[in-house]
Amino acid sequence: METDDAALLERMRGRKAATTALLGMELEALDSATGFTRYRMVVDAGFCNPMGNLQGGIITTALDDAAATAVIVKAGRRVAVPTIEFKVSFLGPARMGSTIFCEGRVLKMGRTISFAEADLTDESGKLLARMSASMMLVEMEGPGHYVETNG
Repeated sequence: METDDAALLERMRGRKAATTALLGMELEALDSATGFTRYRMVVDAGFCNPMGNLQGGIITTALDDAAATAVIVKAGRRVAVPTIEFKVSFLGPARMGSTIFCEGRVLKMGRTISFAEADLTDESGKLLARMSASMMLVEMEGPGHYVETNG
């Protein structure tokens, strides 16, 4: 049974990956046909370096979650997508207290390996970071590890 994107979005808002919940990322949009996701996040002071900018490892985690979610929604079935390779380019700072967006998109969907990208932008649309990644599709067994939210 296929789920339409609106129902899928609502379901995914209610069950987040632990890292997505920790970072305060909110899934705003998805498109399962193209493999696209968009998250919104406010830069928490607890994730910033002494200069008041979002730390690079946190940026990488946010981008990885956005790219992985894009692959998951395009897969159309219950899969895990461990990242097997990635590269991140940091192009500008994400400032403490600002709202940022992570957009993930599938470049090529294979049977076992998929290629995805994710961009981090500020509210004006300025590109702050870009990730390219390769991810393995693995059939998901068991309930998985999620954080239940109110959506």
